[in-house]
Amino acid sequence: MKQGVLTPGRVQILMHRGTPCFRGYGRRNGERRRKSVRGCIVSQDLSVLNLVIVKQGDNHLPGLTDTEKPRLRGPKRASKIRKLFALSKEDDVTKYVNTYRRKYTTAKGKKKSKGPNIQRLVTPLTLQRKRARLAEKKKRVAKAKSAAADYQKLLALRIKEQRERRSESLAKKRASRASQAKPAAAPAKE
Repeated sequence: MKQGVLTPGRVQILMHRGTPCFRGYGRRNGERRRKSVRGCIVSQDLSVLNLVIVKQGDNHLPGLTDTEKPRLRGPKRASKIRKLFALSKEDDVTKYVNTYRRKYTTAKGKKKSKGPNIQRLVTPLTLQRKRARLAEKKKRVAKAKSAAADYQKLLALRIKEQRERRSESLAKKRASRASQAKPAAAPAKE
């Protein structure tokens, strides 16, 4: 049932990405498709309607609001458990999960209880791992800096050697040119 389609039956609507009743992920940009959707008007051809009670009146609905059922499943994430029970950061979250633990008996007749495995729980072990991770990161940065400094030193040394070799080769060329020019000039003086 699509909101805004005011018919009791099905209609085919041209839809684009992001509209309800149309999963357009992984399609081309701007692609539109004609999809069949049912209108939002409730009629006798519907077999089931899933509804949610938004507001309760003075009287109870028999079999629906007159009995209170225990909460079967609660939040699993540590921060959401804190929010549900209005806990501070210092309170232990693991104690409050017991309120919605599921108790059951096994095939052998043994009584057991099952609770959710709390996620994103900050334990001393996670803090230790975080410290180790940060220390490793700092070590890598320091190593990279020292390697870069060593490389710069080596590069400066190589450039200096290259300059010296070039100046030596230039001095040799000048000397050889001068020695070639002197014998040619000597007979002219005689």
